Amino acid sequence: MENLTAKSFELRQDVVRMVVSGKAGHIGGDMSVMDILVSLYFHEMNVGPENFSDPGRDKFVLSKGHSVEALYAVLAAKGFFPIDQVIEEFSHFGSKFIGHPNNKLPGIEMNSGSLGHGLPVCVGMALAEKMNKSSARVYTVMGDGELAEGSVWEGAMAASQYKLDNLCAVVDRNRLQISGNTEDVMHHDNLCDRFRSFGWNVISVNGNSIDELNAAFDTAKTVKGMPTVVIANTIKGYGSSVMENKANWHHKVPTEDEVKQIMSDLEARKEAALHE
Repeated sequence: MENLTAKSFELRQDVVRMVVSGKAGHIGGDMSVMDILVSLYFHEMNVGPENFSDPGRDKFVLSKGHSVEALYAVLAAKGFFPIDQVIEEFSHFGSKFIGHPNNKLPGIEMNSGSLGHGLPVCVGMALAEKMNKSSARVYTVMGDGELAEGSVWEGAMAASQYKLDNLCAVVDRNRLQISGNTEDVMHHDNLCDRFRSFGWNVISVNGNSIDELNAAFDTAKTVKGMPTVVIANTIKGYGSSVMENKANWHHKVPTEDEVKQIMSDLEARKEAALHE
């Protein structure tokens, strides 16, 4: 099997190149969400360039669309488009590789980034799959700051009401948002208990562990009669001490010296993963 942990650090390096080229990007959240996306696209979901036009494919929506750089890197690695093109064109005038998911690009189901929309839309998608008697599954990734949006909880109620066991939501629980610590901005108390009270199956994991994520998604497929949420406890800026757990890296372009250190840190983590 491919070493997905090593791949996650390699793709983080692509994100850094993207952000530097485009002089923009939500790099901190890119780093926290990367392992989630790698697990979904390379272990869990039945989707790729070869079947993206097949109605029976699995569906994915990046609700925290500001972390699109991580999604672009993963989709390029899956073969939807060349990574060199993404790095060269990201956030440049006239480019389709804009700062939020753009469904004019292959591999992207819908435009997203207006926070709170991903889960409600995926509820509709999952309900449609049920009505069509399809075996396809639907996945979405939300940020924890995003959970302050009321539409998230309307979607959560509907998903439980319609027993959407083909729906799996993931919360990138890095505890930081643009304005600081999530618990200071809008606290979540015990997030696991909150989702359970809405009728969801809840799995809490280390969201920067590919093995734990893979196991969680495998378990989610076995749950019947209710949707599943994976609370992925992550570190914002994961992979380099330059960025880790620092709210000011929510949206920031690293300096030349910072790029050198970040890339060195990511390369060291990749090499360590390859030799575990």
